[in-house]
Amino acid sequence: MAIPKKFLLVSSIVISFFTLRYAPQFTLFGGFFWNTATLYLIQLLTQAVWSVLVYPLFLSPLRHLPTPRDSNAILGHFPRIFKEPTGEPQREWIDTIPNDGVIYYRWLFNDPRVLITTPKALAEVLVQRNYEFIKPQRVREGLGRLLGVGILLAEGDEHKRQRRALMPAFSFRHIKDLYPIFWEKSKEMTDAIMASLNQDEKTTHVVEIRDWASRATLDIIGVAGMGQDFNAIANPDSELNMTYRMIFGGFSGQKIMQLLVSLLPGWLLRSLPLKRNEEIGSAIRTIKKVAADLIRDKRANLEKGGRTDVDILSVALESGGFTDEELVNQLMTFLAAGHETTASAMSWATYLLCKHPEAQAKLREEIHTCLPALNDSNATISSTDIDRLPYLNAVLNETMRVFPPVPLTLRETVADTTIQGHFIPKNTSIIICPWATNTSKLLWGDDAHIFNPDRWMGAGKANTGGADSNYAQTTFLHGPRSCIGKDFAKAEFACLMASLVGKFEFELDDPNWKLEIQGGITARPKGGLWVKLRPVVGP
Repeated sequence: MAIPKKFLLVSSIVISFFTLRYAPQFTLFGGFFWNTATLYLIQLLTQAVWSVLVYPLFLSPLRHLPTPRDSNAILGHFPRIFKEPTGEPQREWIDTIPNDGVIYYRWLFNDPRVLITTPKALAEVLVQRNYEFIKPQRVREGLGRLLGVGILLAEGDEHKRQRRALMPAFSFRHIKDLYPIFWEKSKEMTDAIMASLNQDEKTTHVVEIRDWASRATLDIIGVAGMGQDFNAIANPDSELNMTYRMIFGGFSGQKIMQLLVSLLPGWLLRSLPLKRNEEIGSAIRTIKKVAADLIRDKRANLEKGGRTDVDILSVALESGGFTDEELVNQLMTFLAAGHETTASAMSWATYLLCKHPEAQAKLREEIHTCLPALNDSNATISSTDIDRLPYLNAVLNETMRVFPPVPLTLRETVADTTIQGHFIPKNTSIIICPWATNTSKLLWGDDAHIFNPDRWMGAGKANTGGADSNYAQTTFLHGPRSCIGKDFAKAEFACLMASLVGKFEFELDDPNWKLEIQGGITARPKGGLWVKLRPVVGP
């Protein structure tokens, strides 16, 4: 464990004072300042050598765990982690390093990481002792600035309280009632795409699908989550849509910025004269204003005895368990996480269906056969209509297995503990990596990396994909800290893809385009996903 720098400074001052006074022959310099400064630097250097080299390489109890090769003595496995997309090294390690549930690797300056690999180990961390593994403070500070310190980042009893208060908004019965909203917005999206194609003077019929997905999911979380239509589909230049595109869009130096977030204190990072800091600061002010206005209007209506809806905001208000500041944090969480993840999933589904036209054709046939509402502008759908589309659900489940929107999440041990009988010291970073677990050959077989919706078809496979454990897929995590909006996200995802596939055939604009993955909070195709659309007419 690193000794606090304040302690090192105080000890340098004390040693310097007593040495100069009682044993000046042992001082490094004659003056108090330089003697103290030199002692402090020596202690810092000694601690750095201990923390970076001596302890992790020769004394750490983790050093006996299975470990990837080709590490650097000082940088650990960080050079590869930094070079490749988030989760890619772990995706290889889980298949190539023999292990019994944990793999040890070293991040920058040999900071320890423990990757969880098997269902039993995942059950320990996510379910059986989940509150013993918390989100690291640096992650809470970094994400909290963008997402608010809501249910996603709350810990312990505070998390239990928030989840209990918000659960009615995500109950099975309520999600069923939201399908008409999801479908209406899905139709609005495809109608708007169709209109844009008709106005395309070059008649290329090429669109960037992730932009449309982000606008649609932002509108959906607005209407179904807050009772407010943000009209992002109709107006891509709306303030809130432009704000989130700036936040989640790729920018030069993104990996460097992510590294700085991990290394520097939040207060120091925010004070750096960086353009990105100014952009994020402005974006946060916009989002907080939108959230505060929604809360004020809802609360005023509630106090007048007006009717409230069973959306996230209304449920949170009626629970009486949140202050206005806490409600702002909750809305920030659901606004960002509630649309960005599903938009990424929709991009991946579109990409995979472009790469597998036979699956796209099979899905379209099912939609045209079983979903007559597709060609009726006045018709809506229910959860029953979507539930009777087994191949649609198979495609969506397989997409979220192969390309989970959030490739990796971190936890940290709050005390010395064990995982699968292995001693894990306090403050060790624990890695849950859906990008790796979801494609583990041990859990899914030799074709684990191959997109194969048929693995979800057949008796008993609709919810498992044929895997022996439900921990074989960690897209939404598991246990008390699992994604509270899982059913909400899956339902809107299904409606959006049913409408898109039912209305258009699509292929990659450039057949030779090579996929590169853009990392960040979510994983997505780098540079966007440009597809060529051809309208189709159902029977």
